Amino acid sequence: MELTLADFRAAHDIVRRHLPPTPLWNYPLLDRAAGTRLLVKHENTQPIGAFKVRGGLTLLDAMPAAERARGLVTWSTGNHAQSIAYASRLHDAPCTVVMPSNASPAKAAAVEAWGGRAVLTGDTLEDAQRHAGKLAADAGARLISPGDTPELLAGVGTLYLEILERAPEVDTIVVPVGSGTGAAAACLVAAALAPGCAVIGVQSSASPAAHDSWRAGEPLARPNRTTVAGLATGRGFDLPQRIMRAGLADFLLVTDEEIGVARRLLATAAHTLAEGAGAAALAAVLSRPELFAGRTVAVVCTGGNADPAELGTMAGSRA
Repeated sequence: MELTLADFRAAHDIVRRHLPPTPLWNYPLLDRAAGTRLLVKHENTQPIGAFKVRGGLTLLDAMPAAERARGLVTWSTGNHAQSIAYASRLHDAPCTVVMPSNASPAKAAAVEAWGGRAVLTGDTLEDAQRHAGKLAADAGARLISPGDTPELLAGVGTLYLEILERAPEVDTIVVPVGSGTGAAAACLVAAALAPGCAVIGVQSSASPAAHDSWRAGEPLARPNRTTVAGLATGRGFDLPQRIMRAGLADFLLVTDEEIGVARRLLATAAHTLAEGAGAAALAAVLSRPELFAGRTVAVVCTGGNADPAELGTMAGSRA
């Protein structure tokens, strides 16, 4: 499926039936720290606390009623899980999410609060994926890949429509990358609406599978050691990688420590609680000031679902 601007506009119509546009705000103290003009896209204000909800709404709307009735099975460390559970609840569809056994208890509880079933198993996301495949086959349910499902990519792309229609002067968009659906969608929307706008991906150096896949030109597996759950993927996904290879201007790595600094700066200068992935875009700007100087940069705060361990680091210094 080759996504077009019409697909993103259709997805936006679906999303807008359920959710208002999220804020896009500028903060002078953040500009001063970054040395350039920043606009923060606040996906942390979504009802599930993350941008992924847009994809779940688009996917469930597109499914035939009979397919929804058979249910969905997916795998996730948290935000994608909540997205599918939230949208499944709206459509009264059975939903099972398989999560690694070390997943945040709060995120597993959130899945069940939205009406989904959380199954914790295995040590890694890859273990969860294998178990999800078995559960889907046994139940006759649809297995949903977090990265290789076009409807999810179309849905999350609606946030970039909102950025570029609200602020057409933006010349750079920085996007955190886990599975890569957000960055891939940004590439397609920017190419259609603002061809001169550079899209830059960012990932943790402790889990560089997507980054290394993009550099190599093929999906690769890499050790997955980041403490940032939203960036914790151990392999590249085919669909977003194909799009990112054609559309990303650059792909940067930052450390988990740099992400922590950015989280604290968002809290103090932009009144924003961000989870690690939600601060990764700002971390990239802070770590490469020469790359972003003189630009108008949109950074996507993809989520605000900070777990207790992340909350405990908020009092640290910026140094």
